[in-house]
Amino acid sequence: MVLCQGGEAAAVPAAGGKEPEVQMSREDDGGTGQRCLCPAPGVEAAGAEERRGCGCCSGLSWTRCCKAPGTKKKAACPGLGLFYTVLSAFLFSVASLFLKKIEDVHSVEVSAFRCIFQMAFVLPGLIYYKTGFLGPKGKRIFLFFRGFLGSSAMILLYYAYQVMPLADATVITFSSPVFTSLLAWIFLKEKYSIWDLLFTLFAITGVILIARPPFLFGSNVTGIEGSYTEHLKGTIAAITSTVSAASTFVILRKVGKSVHYFLSIWYYAVIGLIGCVIALFVMNEWRLPHCGKDRVLLILIGLLGLGGQIFLTKALQIEKAGPVAIMKTMDVVFAFILQILFLNHLPTWWTVGGALCVVASSSGTAIRKWRQTLKKAKENEI
Repeated sequence: MVLCQGGEAAAVPAAGGKEPEVQMSREDDGGTGQRCLCPAPGVEAAGAEERRGCGCCSGLSWTRCCKAPGTKKKAACPGLGLFYTVLSAFLFSVASLFLKKIEDVHSVEVSAFRCIFQMAFVLPGLIYYKTGFLGPKGKRIFLFFRGFLGSSAMILLYYAYQVMPLADATVITFSSPVFTSLLAWIFLKEKYSIWDLLFTLFAITGVILIARPPFLFGSNVTGIEGSYTEHLKGTIAAITSTVSAASTFVILRKVGKSVHYFLSIWYYAVIGLIGCVIALFVMNEWRLPHCGKDRVLLILIGLLGLGGQIFLTKALQIEKAGPVAIMKTMDVVFAFILQILFLNHLPTWWTVGGALCVVASSSGTAIRKWRQTLKKAKENEI
C-alpha cells in the first residue's frame, strides 16, 4: 500500500509481512495532510477485478485516483494566476496615477509612507513564521543591499512619475528584465546569448526614443511635461531605478530560498524608511500634506501598492514566471489609458515607438527564459 502523507518519500516496513507502505511527499499530496491508502504501482492484490478505493478521492477506483502515476492535478481555476497579474498591474498603475495627482508631497515622503505600510504588513508575518528580524549571518549583507537597492529603486521611480509623463516612466522601468539578464551574466556567470544582446539593444533603443536627447533629436522636443531639464532628470531617475531593481533581482537569485521572502520585504521596508527619513531631514522636505485630498491619496497609494505586491506574489505562486512576465505588459497598457483619460496627456509617437521596443524586448526575454526553464524541466524528467 502507499501512504499518502506529508514528509519525504521513504520506505516503511509494514507489519505482518504485508507489502511496504511508502510516504509520499507533501507536494504530491497538495499539502492537505490527508491519509490516502492507495495500491503501490505494480502491486496487484488478490482478485484482479477488485475495485480499490481511495480515501482522498471519495472512494474512486485506483485507476481514477488523483495519486495514480501519470495523473495530473487539475488547477482549481485555469488562468487565475494571469488574472492576478492583470489585477496587480492595474493596482500599481492606479497607485502611479494617484502619485501624479499629489500636489504638495515630495516623492521621498511618499516612499516613506509606502515603507510604513510595508512594515505594518510584514511584521505579523515575521512573528508568525518566527524568522527573526536579522536573518542568517551569512546572508545579512545580501539582505542589506537588497533593501538599499530596492528602496532606492522605489524612491527614484516615484520621482520619475512626478516629473515626467506616466507612460514614459512606466515604459522605461519595464525594461528591468533585460538589465537583469545582463547583470546576472556579469555577477552570477549565467549564460548571455546573442538573443539577450539583441533584446538589450532593443530596450536601449526604446529608452532613447522616450528620452530624445538633444544631440540626436535637436533642441525642439515636444510632448513632455514641464521643461526638458526636468524630463531628462526623470529619465535618468527611471533608468537608475530600473538598474537598481534589476540588481535586487540578481541578489534575490543569489540568496535563493535560504531566506524567507517576508524577511526580504522587511529589509526593504526598514532600510527604505531609514533612508527616506535621512533624505527628508537633509532636504528639509518633511511636512504633512496641507490638503485632505493629498492625505487620502497617500493612504491609497500605500494600500494599492501593497495590494499589487500581494496579487503579484500570488500569481507567481500558482503560475509559471514566463506567462506572468508577459502578462505584466499590461502595466504599459494601463499607463497609456490612465494618462489619456485622467491626465489629458496624449503620448507622442516617439513614446509609442519606444514602448513597442521595450515591450518587445522584455517579452522576448521572458519567453526565452520560460522556454529554457521548460527545456531543463523536461531534461530532468528524462
